[in-house]
Amino acid sequence: MTSQPLTSPEQAAPPFWIGIDVGGTSMKIGLVDDQGNTLGFVAIPTEEPKGPEDAMRRAANAAKALVAKTGIRPDRIEQVGLGTPGSQDIPKGMLIEPPNHPHWHHFPIVRCLEDQIGYEVSYANDANAAAFGEFWVGTGKVHSSMILLTLGTGVGGGIIIHNQLVVGHNSFGGECGHIVIDPSPTARLCAWGGGRGHLEAYASATAVALRAKEQLAAGAASSLANEASTVTSKRIYEAALAGDAWSMKIIEETADYLAVGITTMVHMIDPGLVVLGGAMNFGGAHSPVGRHFLERIRNSFRNRSFDYVARGTTIDFASLGGDAGYLGAAGIARMEYQNKQ
Repeated sequence: MTSQPLTSPEQAAPPFWIGIDVGGTSMKIGLVDDQGNTLGFVAIPTEEPKGPEDAMRRAANAAKALVAKTGIRPDRIEQVGLGTPGSQDIPKGMLIEPPNHPHWHHFPIVRCLEDQIGYEVSYANDANAAAFGEFWVGTGKVHSSMILLTLGTGVGGGIIIHNQLVVGHNSFGGECGHIVIDPSPTARLCAWGGGRGHLEAYASATAVALRAKEQLAAGAASSLANEASTVTSKRIYEAALAGDAWSMKIIEETADYLAVGITTMVHMIDPGLVVLGGAMNFGGAHSPVGRHFLERIRNSFRNRSFDYVARGTTIDFASLGGDAGYLGAAGIARMEYQNKQ
């Protein structure tokens, strides 16, 4: 389910947009008005092994059913936004080789969805879509520029500069998790593409668990000592919340790695706002551990940045949760439609 309050058709501001966020296990589909309000939402299984053509057919049918259920006339919908993970050729509307979708490689996904749904489709990387969602109606809605980092299995990202989403020449723009924070020949490898020394190799949930397993196996004193082979970032958060000092140290180290990456990005782009999204937020703003994690990032960033840049930069948690992707996909469709008028 979406966490967004649903707006009635009578209260909604036309025109309307459909956002589709493709994930590894589910596809989230929302009908959104011109102010970013959600009129209807549905999530359906991705069923990756059945391939992208089957998924786009089911997504199109679910979107059409959603429109019918809300009572919005189909001709009042202007465009559809689609966000998918992995490597892409955005101008050509092609999936290239998304690592978690092995049956979806080298597929013209935009053309397929357009044929099925009957509207023009705007296309984005899923993390870029999430960034645009936070920018449009989330934490970044009063800013003109921002960076989003999505902390989960990997580290995704998105960059908006003066209201424009950075896509890049190779459709790789905004892949913040793949900036290098450790140039040494023995630096850690990230899971996606095997990049050595990338931020993702140190600050993703996968990396946090791996670092923790290594330390526990080496004899680290922790209440998680008996979970050395199975520990996860979630368990580290739970142990830190219960007072485990070693678990809090792992979280603080993760914050410091993130701060190194954030400092580099801010010094290049100077967006004024950095937003932290994704599932690995250690409880977020509602938890003392999450608040400590955020403040550690802020302090570590301040220690590495120019004073006046640090004073002019806000670092905060995302506010849309799992809804950012479909909202951002709809918002990108809206932006591209408006740019053509």
